[in-house]
Amino acid sequence: MTSLLNNLIRHIFYKRIKKAMEWLHRPHVYQEQILQYLVQTNTNTIWGKEHLFKTIKTPKDFAAQTPLQDYDSLKPYIQRTLNGEQMVLWHTPIYWFAKSSGTTSDKSKFLPLSSEAIHNCHIAASRDLMALYIHYNPQTTVYGGKTLIIGGSSEINRFNKTARYGDLSAVLLSHLPPVARYLRTPPSQIVLLPNWDEKLEKTAQLVVKQDITNFAGVPTWFLVLFKRVLEITGKTNLLQVWPNLQLYLHGGVSFTPYAEVFSHLIPSEKVQYWQNYNASEGFFAIQDMPNRNDMALLLNHGIYYEFLPMSELNSANPATLTLPEVELGKNYALVISTNAGLWRYMPGDTVMFTSLNPYRIRVTGRTRHYINAFGEELIIDNADAAIETACRLTHAQVQEYTAAPVYFSDTGNGAHEWLIEFSEPPQNLHEFVVHLDEALKQVNSDYEAKRFQDMAMRLPMVISVPKGTFYQWLKNKGKLGGQHKIPRLSNDRQLIDEIKQLM
Repeated sequence: MTSLLNNLIRHIFYKRIKKAMEWLHRPHVYQEQILQYLVQTNTNTIWGKEHLFKTIKTPKDFAAQTPLQDYDSLKPYIQRTLNGEQMVLWHTPIYWFAKSSGTTSDKSKFLPLSSEAIHNCHIAASRDLMALYIHYNPQTTVYGGKTLIIGGSSEINRFNKTARYGDLSAVLLSHLPPVARYLRTPPSQIVLLPNWDEKLEKTAQLVVKQDITNFAGVPTWFLVLFKRVLEITGKTNLLQVWPNLQLYLHGGVSFTPYAEVFSHLIPSEKVQYWQNYNASEGFFAIQDMPNRNDMALLLNHGIYYEFLPMSELNSANPATLTLPEVELGKNYALVISTNAGLWRYMPGDTVMFTSLNPYRIRVTGRTRHYINAFGEELIIDNADAAIETACRLTHAQVQEYTAAPVYFSDTGNGAHEWLIEFSEPPQNLHEFVVHLDEALKQVNSDYEAKRFQDMAMRLPMVISVPKGTFYQWLKNKGKLGGQHKIPRLSNDRQLIDEIKQLM
């Protein structure tokens, strides 16, 4: 049965390869078609009428007539849709909303999910990711066993008679075909448990008895689960528990700080790591080849892309770039218009192009998650790379970290303070700090300039925190599981001071 199912699924995915190759290699054609589709089908919505969609002919018209948006600016329109009004932002009925982490003014965001967004973006992108994996691994038996997925709460809630909301994983689970539900684990009776610790324990007790061939989700939560799996089984690595393990689909955070830890948990070069860039606002990019650290932009999944140069981020009249105008190696804030009615919306992520044919990107950070207290412009991509270098040179392993500025005072110049939870600490912490500092200088010239002779910034201050510190902070915040993650960099000290209070 499992062999037959595996072969059937592989055959179905092969059919998607030709289409995937088309949008990979004809990007501008597909992006032009998507913009036309988005505008033309929504001319009679409230948003379309207010922004004169009937008169839009070109990307320049679209940008001129539709200001850049964030959640707060779209919230009045989203609220009308939540209340049951239709034809507000999107031309087909919207009954589903993805609950996501909030803005500065709201605890939670409720992002609209049209049927088109669910099926033609999120689910279609997941299929394309697996189709590409199978294309490069034709002998895979990944569907001969179970897919282990750790999501957030999969409970679906109701605002009213028409509007339903939940974590993105919960909404997508409600729309998966039966075969996909059959292949994933744990089952709904465990996924629906409200207590995260109970859910984790029951998941661990179940999956040690199953044939797990692949897993998908945020690295943080798998490390917690896998620690418990090894405790239960008495094994030293995951291949002793699941000998048929072949694939990890990861996303949500950079995998760089976790790579060394996972290489010890899964000591095999045969197990592949494929990344994806999926958010409540849309599915944006997938890895399209093995052994790459970048992702192909999804260009035929109902999303039209623009890119805001970081120099324009705080401009009164910011000018965005279209896909043909972007350059390699530059940071851009992502701007999206989606088939769920998010118009020129900024989800808050920054990306850098690594290839223009096909268009591939790396997620470099967040527009709000950075440190620029002294003009150093440190982004998450810099921090991850420096952590990786310091770990390699000191034979350390980092599980979690966060950093924030230490401001000028009477006792000294400014600095960066790092709280690091090591799964394998360095023998000499000072040596680790020196390597971290040198690596940051190598990847960030602004940081290097501010560190010159300690004039503006002194050596980083690194505190090794006890194991479980970050987990406890997330637990105290009610953010266990799902897409919740530790903010890597903060431009103020609120987060880092909260975590230090737990120590």
